[in-house]
Amino acid sequence: MQIKKVNGNYVVSEGRMNSRNPVIRIIALTTSAVLTGIYIQFFLNPGHMYPGGVSGVALLIQRIAAKFFHTTLPYAPINILLNLIPIYIGFKYLGKKFTAYSCYTIVLASLITDWIPQISITKDPLLLAVFGGVLGGLASVMCLWVHATAGGTDFISIFLSVKKGIDAWNIILAFNVVILVVAGLLFGWREAFYSIIYQFTFTQVVKALYHNYQQQTVLIVTDSPHDVSRMIYSISNHGATILKGAGAYHDQQRFVVYSIISRANVSAVIKAVREVDPKAFINSFKTERVYGAFYQEPTEQ
Repeated sequence: MQIKKVNGNYVVSEGRMNSRNPVIRIIALTTSAVLTGIYIQFFLNPGHMYPGGVSGVALLIQRIAAKFFHTTLPYAPINILLNLIPIYIGFKYLGKKFTAYSCYTIVLASLITDWIPQISITKDPLLLAVFGGVLGGLASVMCLWVHATAGGTDFISIFLSVKKGIDAWNIILAFNVVILVVAGLLFGWREAFYSIIYQFTFTQVVKALYHNYQQQTVLIVTDSPHDVSRMIYSISNHGATILKGAGAYHDQQRFVVYSIISRANVSAVIKAVREVDPKAFINSFKTERVYGAFYQEPTEQ
């Protein structure tokens, strides 16, 4: 990231990597699809565990058909059919390009899952749950990094976050609980409980690596409040409030710039503040919830 002052305004230029570049997007989404096939066939299926969302329903249907109807159903058509409603939501509300890239991932991941043979790399269900969750979370984040999704409840989650300002976590959690209860009743609670470990690990990886829908509050004590405010807007598209204060020790007038930004922009903002005012004092902390207008980066540009 480079910062230049042009006509009194700060212009921020990004690095060489552009997450919206079509080539980069296809590479990332293809890698995500391969990882999806691997964590399903190397970790989830050998451990008889269930991921959350649509893929969990697809695996549940497969196992119901195998146990009760002695029929082997391929994963791809089930998963693609179950994704039709989320895909419709994506096309209607989130953007055609965003949804098209997501569809590419859904179809490719579904086909790769059927192509890869099931391999049991360990008999330890705890290892399968933890490392399956790590791979699953990484596969999901790779889609989010390039402004797409792995399908299913990701569409619904992004729709509720971007368009409605609603935290979808409780809704998705309730949906996943239903999957685990049905799986536990039909196939035993041992695998259902290990599935909780998988889902927890998956969630922690996503939360650690993807921050676009998390908010962070920054309080910046500075002698250049207007420059800092313009710089924050250049990076994050979020405004700021300038507060007047006084230093308690020397009783000198100081300015405090207050802003709430996406957590994904925090590192860039702090680095830029240091360039604008090397002596600035910065306090950054997590924001639980924001009420009122808050800019969210569009799913496609």
